[in-house]
Amino acid sequence: MLIVCPPLRSNVNLSRIVRLAGCCAVPRVICCGTAKVIGRIARDGAESVELEVHRTLPPVLDKLRDDGYRLVGLEQTSGSTSLHEYAFARRTALVLGNERHGIAADVLEQLDDVVEIPVWGLPFSYNVATAAVMAVYEYCRQYPKG
Repeated sequence: MLIVCPPLRSNVNLSRIVRLAGCCAVPRVICCGTAKVIGRIARDGAESVELEVHRTLPPVLDKLRDDGYRLVGLEQTSGSTSLHEYAFARRTALVLGNERHGIAADVLEQLDDVVEIPVWGLPFSYNVATAAVMAVYEYCRQYPKG
């Protein structure tokens, strides 16, 4: 699995995602914009996870698809599948959304699948780093290391 991020508003969220990647043996986080990892938040993830920064996501997603990754967005849409019911492919690139705007329409069009995490209260969505933890943990549950 790889994690793919649009430009995020908060380097704290990116740093938490990098820490998650380290904990779950995700080797690479691909992001866009002015990404900066805060070491005291990312902890060992800052050292063990490759951070790859690009200007835009669409060409990166094309390359990942060519490399055999299934592009899976984490977003609430009318056609999304519940995370509880989704079976991840072994080679998954998990595409996250921006904290305010979610996954851009042009990026959504490139995805193979979209999954969402059910929400039972308010607000209607989880923080991007929190949602990433839930989705990556589910992937790890389906493909336990060991």
